[in-house]
Order: sequence, then structure tokens, then C-alpha cells
Amino acid sequence: MAIEAVIWDMDGVLVDSEAYWLDSRITFAARLGKPWTMDDQRAAMGRSTVEWAHVMRDRLAIDMEIDDIIEQVRGGVLERIAARMPSLPGAIEAVHTAAERYPVALASGSPTIVIDTVMQLTGLNSVFQAIVYGDDMKEGKPSPEIYFEAARRLNVNPARCVGIEDSINGLKALRNAGMFAIAVPSPGFSLPTEALSLAHVHLDSLEAFTPALLEGITL
Repeated sequence: MAIEAVIWDMDGVLVDSEAYWLDSRITFAARLGKPWTMDDQRAAMGRSTVEWAHVMRDRLAIDMEIDDIIEQVRGGVLERIAARMPSLPGAIEAVHTAAERYPVALASGSPTIVIDTVMQLTGLNSVFQAIVYGDDMKEGKPSPEIYFEAARRLNVNPARCVGIEDSINGLKALRNAGMFAIAVPSPGFSLPTEALSLAHVHLDSLEAFTPALLEGITL
């Protein structure tokens, strides 16, 4: 069977914002006299806003309101995006390439205001036929909920969808949704073997994303 839709993650896939999230979290932790490691970052990647804030509170062992953690870290990311939009090589073109042939949707666990800012600055808000916000979901990735909702809004069977992800939580969500999974690691955030084993296809960059790749996928 041929594919019928393509669903995209945002952070680390379309924009090189994982570095911004890492930097903002390191800055936040440093103000508290705490370290924030790459292992900590990977545990937070791909999760919904509330979930990554809980990860931060638990790993930093701090007594702080979740909303305060979100506000400070999210604010740091928005400041960095406003200073420089970090779109990844080939990413915007890849979405347009897919959209010429298939329905496309965004399924991101990033905070709503960050998603809206990126969509407006890249112009992708006029390309995606559906944008599903992690803030609106009961469960974040690796739960498949956000991908099921994206497929529903596109009126496509999840088993006929391709998803593009950069994190282990995101790839688990795709597989849990029964979707074809493409892994495109974010620059500077290599995927462990366990994560790559979840992907049907592994691309080093979206510059390698082509119509032939999509047309060659059989489900």
C-alpha cells in the first residue's frame, strides 16, 4: 500500500531549536546552582510542555511550581528564536515537497506559543493542513495520542501515514501509532542505537528528503 499523508515533528526536525531548549534549560538550572546534562535533555526531548517541566523539576530536585519552570524556560527559547530563526537545511523545502503530493500535518509537543511563532516566521502555517499542539493533548510523546489526532484531522488511517522525528520519545510515539517512522536526528543530538532501531528510514538531514523517497515507501 502507498502512503497517504506525511506528519512532521517541529523541534529538531524543521528548526534547530533543540539547541535553544538545551541552552535555556542549562541557563535555568545554572541560576539555581544546578547542572543540566545531555542525559537530562534527552529525557525531556519530545515531551509535552507540562511533562518536560515535570522532568526538569524531578531531575533538578527543585521545589518550584510547574508553571514557573515552563515560563522561564519557554521565555528563554522564544528570545532566542526572535533573535534568529534556526530553520534546518532542506527542512522548509521538504515540507513543501511533501505538501505537493500528500496532505501534511504538524504534531509537536512544543509549547503552543513557540509553535505559532515558528509557523508564522517560516510561513508553514499556510502549508500544513492541520497543526496539532501537544498542549492540547492529555498525554505527550511517547504516547501516540498526538499522531492519532493528526491522522484524524487529515482523515487518513494512521497506518497509511509517514512521520518524521528526531527524538526517541517521538519515534516511540510514531511506532505506537502504527506509522512509518523516519528518523532525522537534530544537529548535535545523535540518536542512540535504541532510537534508530525504531526508525524504518534514517536520514542524516532533510536535504536528503525527496519525492522518490516518499514514493518508494510501501506499507
